[in-house]
Amino acid sequence: MKAMILAAGRGERMRPLTDHTPKPLLEAGGKPLIVWHLEKLAAAGFSEVVINHAHLGEKIEAVLGDGSKWGLSIAYSPEPPGALETAGGIARALPRLGDAPFLVINGDVYCDVDFPTFAARGCPPGGARLLLVDNPAHHGGGDFSLADERIVPASGEQTLTYAGIGVFSPAMFDHVPANQPMKLRPLLDAAIAAGTLTGEHHAGRWVDVGTPQRLAELDAELRAAQAG
Repeated sequence: MKAMILAAGRGERMRPLTDHTPKPLLEAGGKPLIVWHLEKLAAAGFSEVVINHAHLGEKIEAVLGDGSKWGLSIAYSPEPPGALETAGGIARALPRLGDAPFLVINGDVYCDVDFPTFAARGCPPGGARLLLVDNPAHHGGGDFSLADERIVPASGEQTLTYAGIGVFSPAMFDHVPANQPMKLRPLLDAAIAAGTLTGEHHAGRWVDVGTPQRLAELDAELRAAQAG
C-alpha cells in the first residue's frame, strides 16, 4: 500500500512560524513533524510515499529529497498557490497513488497509531476507513459518531474527531473536478449516505499541531520522553 502525506496547507494559525517554514517542517522533539511520519511509515514496511505541497514546497523537497534517507521512495505532487484543499489535493495526486486503496496522513498531526494494523483493515469499495480520536478541547463537538465500525453523523454526546488519518479508495475521488479546490467533508458525508464510510476509535496519543502552543507542548513532551 502507498501512503500520502498532506503537506500543502498554509498554516495560518501557526504564523509567524510558517512565514518562512512550511508547517510540516516545524520541529517537535528535535525533528520535523513530517519526519516522524516518514520514520513510522518506513518502520511499518511502507516503501512509496506521495507528498503534496504548495506553500514553500521547495523547502519540503530540499529537506526530504527522494526519501532514500529513510529507505523510502518519495514522489511529490505540487499544487498551485493557495493549494487545492484535501480532496482536491488527493485527486491531483491520484496518478502517483495508483488504483489500490492508499493511506492518507495529515502532515500536521502526531499520532502513535500502528500504521500496519490500521492499513491492513483496508476500506469499503469506493469508500474510506477513518481513524477517530477523542474530541480535543479545541474541537469539543467532534465530527462523527461510530456505530460498531460504521461512521454515522455526529449525534448526542458520543461523538469523535477525525484524526486526519485514513485509508481511501481511489474511486472516492472520481468526481472531484480536476485541479479545483475541494474539501474532504462533502465526500465523507456522501460516503456516510452510501454506507461506505467505516472507522475505528484510537485511544492512544494524538495531537493536532495547529497552534504554536500545541507545537511547544508536543515538543516538551517528546523531549521529556527521549530524556527518560
